Parts: sequence; structure tokens; C-alpha cells
Amino acid sequence: MGASQSTESNLTASIQRHLSKIVVAPSFAASLFFVYGFILWTGYMAFSKSRMLPVWDWAGLRQYERLWQMERWHVAIENLLIFGGLFIVTCLIIGCLLAVLLDQRIRAEGALRTIFLYPMALSFIVTGTVWKWLLNPGLGLESMMHDLGWTSFKFDWLVNSDMAIYTVVIAAVWQASGFVMAMFLAALRGVDQDIIRAAYMDGASLPRIYFGIIIPSIRPVFLSAIVVLAHLAVKSFDLVIALTGGGPGYSSDLPATFMYTMAFQRNQLGVGAASAMMMLATVMAIIVPYLYSELRGGKKNG
Repeated sequence: MGASQSTESNLTASIQRHLSKIVVAPSFAASLFFVYGFILWTGYMAFSKSRMLPVWDWAGLRQYERLWQMERWHVAIENLLIFGGLFIVTCLIIGCLLAVLLDQRIRAEGALRTIFLYPMALSFIVTGTVWKWLLNPGLGLESMMHDLGWTSFKFDWLVNSDMAIYTVVIAAVWQASGFVMAMFLAALRGVDQDIIRAAYMDGASLPRIYFGIIIPSIRPVFLSAIVVLAHLAVKSFDLVIALTGGGPGYSSDLPATFMYTMAFQRNQLGVGAASAMMMLATVMAIIVPYLYSELRGGKKNG
């Protein structure tokens, strides 16, 4: 009887000790299969002869050769460079300026912070749809200016193949700038106030304090913001679909929309998988060095 109770007690204690692992295990297994399993599957499809349906015949680098021979892929890469560069730089500038403004302890700071952060609460589909209405020459900004009497005003970027990608930049910056502002504002509030007071006592002006002392001290936040924004730029899909649909033609295509079109609309599953792996490689090239630097810094601090 005593041995039975002891065994039951040990079993209960063991379950309680591993309860957190037991609870997390199903989610972990599902993530392992549905995320990393499908990454491996996509990687293999990129080396296969797959077209409309998956084919397991090995084709080597043939799909990658076909990918880099496509003009549409080169357009997508060029658009990614334009979109990513403008998106990251503009968000950093606007976010930093807004954070510096709110750091002055102005009135209605809470309300302004909420207003600036609100766009990030919206889905990219909603953002794309709203900006599509605003930039539509027939019913948006251009139409409103014509109704007000400015008949010579023209803003047709949405239907201009040379300018359509810049409408995506405008919508993306509007949505992400508030998030960057929040990151910078949190960093600014964490700066040692004694250093700022000492700079004031030495007669330093407010711009000099910010640009000479405060902003250089929050450089890690700049790096974190760049990594997050670069990741958003590389995987941008729903915003483009809702705003321009990749058009006119494929002039505003990005790698994600290219991948979707090839894999699910053009019956080019192998090429779509190859483009997906190129996107993965780009994201890894951004994330891995960042994680390495963070872990290395953590070990040094430890």
C-alpha cells in the first residue's frame, strides 16, 4: 500500500514538474511540422521539375536558372530595392522625429501617441484598400482637387507603371512610422537624465544634446528598427495586392507577389518555390547577423 502511494506521488510530482512542457508540446510539434516542414518541402520543390503539380523528379538548379532569366523577377527585385530603401529610411526619419517631438512632454502626448500608433493596428489589406481609394484618380485626391477648382492638379501614380511602386511606399510608411516612433520613444525615455542635465548645465543646445548625445546612445534601437522594417519589406504581399495588385501589368510586383503569381496562377510551382527560397535567404541574411551580434553582446555583458 505504501509503495503504491509512493509511486503515485512520484508520478504526480513528475507530471507537475513537466506540465509546462506537456502543454507546449502539441503547439511545438505543430509549428515544427507546418513551418519548418513546409520550408523543407518548398526547398525540395525548388530543385524539382514541378510545374502545375508537385513532381519529385530532381532537376538541380534548373528552376533557379529559369527564375533569374525572367524579366518579371528582375522587376520584382528592382522594386524591392526601391521600396525597401525608401520604406526603411523614411520610417526611421519620421519615427525618430515624432519620438523626439513626444519626448518634449507636450500636452495631449497620450492622444498623439495613440493617433500615431493607430495605423499599425490595421491590417495591410485595410491600409491598401483605403489608400487605393485615396489615390484613385477617379474618386480620390485628384478628383477632390478638381472639385475644389484646381483642374490642372494631377496625381495618377496608382495607374502609372513608373510610379505605382511609390504608392506602396506611401501606404507602408503611413502604417509603420508609428511603430518605429514607439521604439524610439521607449529608448529616449530610457536615456540617463543625469547626462542630459549635465549637458544643459554646460550650455549645450537642445538639438546638440539630441544629435550629439541622446541619438548616438540609442544606436541599438536603430539596428532593431532596420531589421524589423527590412523583414516587413521583404515579405510584403497583402499591401501590394490590395493597393496595386502588382500592376499596372507587373510594374509594382515584389518578390512575394511574384511567388504567389508563379505558384498559384501561372502553374509554375518550381519557379515559385525557387523565388520563395530566395526570399528566405534574404531574410536570413538580415536576421542571422543581427541575432549573432545580439547574442555576442549578451555574452560580453554577462
